Amino acid sequence: MDSTERRFERRTIIVTGAGSGIGRATVERVASEGGTVVAVDISADRLDAVKAEFGDAVTCVAGDLALSATSDAAIAAAGERVDGLANVAGIMDGFLPTAELTDDVWDRVLAVNLTATMRLTRAVLPGMIARGAGSIVNVSSEAGQRASAAGTAYTTSKHAVNGFTLSTAFFYTPKGVRCNAVSPGPVATNIEAPFRSEWAQQRLGPFLQTNVPAVARPEQVAAAIAWLLSDDASDVSGAILPVDGGWAAV
Repeated sequence: MDSTERRFERRTIIVTGAGSGIGRATVERVASEGGTVVAVDISADRLDAVKAEFGDAVTCVAGDLALSATSDAAIAAAGERVDGLANVAGIMDGFLPTAELTDDVWDRVLAVNLTATMRLTRAVLPGMIARGAGSIVNVSSEAGQRASAAGTAYTTSKHAVNGFTLSTAFFYTPKGVRCNAVSPGPVATNIEAPFRSEWAQQRLGPFLQTNVPAVARPEQVAAAIAWLLSDDASDVSGAILPVDGGWAAV
């Protein structure tokens, strides 16, 4: 990246999942290009480390995004103007197939991966519409394109994120608000992804072993998110952008 780039100067961007992985890499990218970031994460300790590195460029909000109070706190911390929103936070589902799903896993995965994305998007839209400008980027997954990448709850949540992205883009692009998603394959993050189902391991294992490309670095996905947030992508809305090392082509 050219260090002279200041694509986010005088702009405020909310980033969820900001304490580690793709979210933290997105914070770094936006802050390094002059932006102010509202960093949201469930871990206060991780946010303390982010704050220590980026200082006044970052305002931290610690909380569980499954709770509406956390979304409310993020909006309050951003103040009157939100120029961009990166819905990065997400959790896995233990690769549980439908017959082995519990209500708790289903509810938790949908709450974090989908409902929190909806709440924050809904909250930032009025201001963006009033200004006639804004960019929302959701983190989907290759699991949103296929059925052989995760368990039922996670797969459902990411298919829904894609639909939410497209619907939001359809309604609000004419009002100056762009909405897009990135669709990563495997990324080297601290997200927990153990197999908690013997059948899922037997069924999914061969697909994942033979079709998945090399694991990406968080900063590679963050670069795509930053591009979509910026005016460099001013004519891009309603895109589901694969950032997966070519997995979407398999």
